[in-house]
Amino acid sequence: QVQVAESGGGSVQAGGSLRLSCVVSGRTYSTNKCMGWFRQAPGKEREGVAAIWIGGGTTYYADSVKGRFTVSRDNDKNTVYLQMSSLKPEDTAMYYCGYKYYPCGLRPGEYDFRGRGTQVAVSS
Repeated sequence: QVQVAESGGGSVQAGGSLRLSCVVSGRTYSTNKCMGWFRQAPGKEREGVAAIWIGGGTTYYADSVKGRFTVSRDNDKNTVYLQMSSLKPEDTAMYYCGYKYYPCGLRPGEYDFRGRGTQVAVSS
């Protein structure tokens, strides 16, 4: 059974930083997959934030986070990270990671989500 566990969320002030982690079990984490970070604020639809191709390391970002967020992976640990800097109140949301077969993208409907998410709250 596939297991996905997100962690690292918390409460920070605007301008602060957080690093989210997503650990994925077994064969789901493979070089023909993409891992994506998504977020969902109350009353809003889930939106793509960043994604990375496990095999080649190519990264993808939403315009709203470019220059502030960095997605990376550690293939030895089956883990994908989201380093978030210069956080804004509008970044407040539940953050989820999902997976899909390459090619990557930021459309939530194309990803499989198995984790519970991690909450990020940014105060002004």
